[in-house]
Amino acid sequence: MADETGAALRVYGAEWCGDCRRTKRQLTELAVAFDYVDLEADPAAAAEAQGISGRTNIPVVVYPDGTHQVEPSNADVEAKLRELSILN
Repeated sequence: MADETGAALRVYGAEWCGDCRRTKRQLTELAVAFDYVDLEADPAAAAEAQGISGRTNIPVVVYPDGTHQVEPSNADVEAKLRELSILN
């Protein structure tokens, strides 16, 4: 399942968030398409992210299988991408 940009993942975050920048950098370096939702540019999306995760922590990474991770480590993201066969 991909969104209108062709991305299989959606990442909710903010530029002031170090974990958000790290996750974006990791996905970019792995050449994994993702839709980035900047919660500063779209404050209403913060409620959407909180509705998904039940928390206010970011980043929230939503995967094509409907699962999500909150503040994941690089290892957590990579393991999930491999599980979903997004990475080999």
